[in-house]
Amino acid sequence: MKRLLLILLPVMLVFPVIPQDTGLPSVTVTDLNGVPVDFSQLHNDGNPVILSFWATWCTPCLREMNAIAEVYEQWQEETGVLFIAVSIDDSRTRSRVLPLINSNYWDYDFFLDPNHDLKRAMNVNLIPHTFLLNGDMEVVWQHTSYSEGMEVKMYEMIRKLSAGESLDED
Repeated sequence: MKRLLLILLPVMLVFPVIPQDTGLPSVTVTDLNGVPVDFSQLHNDGNPVILSFWATWCTPCLREMNAIAEVYEQWQEETGVLFIAVSIDDSRTRSRVLPLINSNYWDYDFFLDPNHDLKRAMNVNLIPHTFLLNGDMEVVWQHTSYSEGMEVKMYEMIRKLSAGESLDED
């Protein structure tokens, strides 16, 4: 059994997890100004949402966020997608969040989850952990880690969602 888990674990990290149809949990996070926000109340007027858990010390997270930043404005214009980034930095590294955002000119919606309440509620174990939500704020796809070009696959799914198409592969 242990051998099977050791073999499957790398595969599970690279390939998407089976989609779940769940809404966002009612967990309080804060925006960058320290204002509490009930995460379950977030919406994007029926448009898709990318939800990414990240940290300042996570190199794959930074690579993913930079790759999406290059095409994000175009994605927004074409699909109305919203990128929400949730930092899981704790008290030791939280002071690095805003300077990192500003130095990279990231134009995302950012929230802080220093106690990892939202992270636990969303069953996030590894970062980056990125979710794709439909217009009803239901998780329709997710993946962990980042590999170059993953944003192309994500864009195709966003395009399908915004057009009302199914994500089921034919």
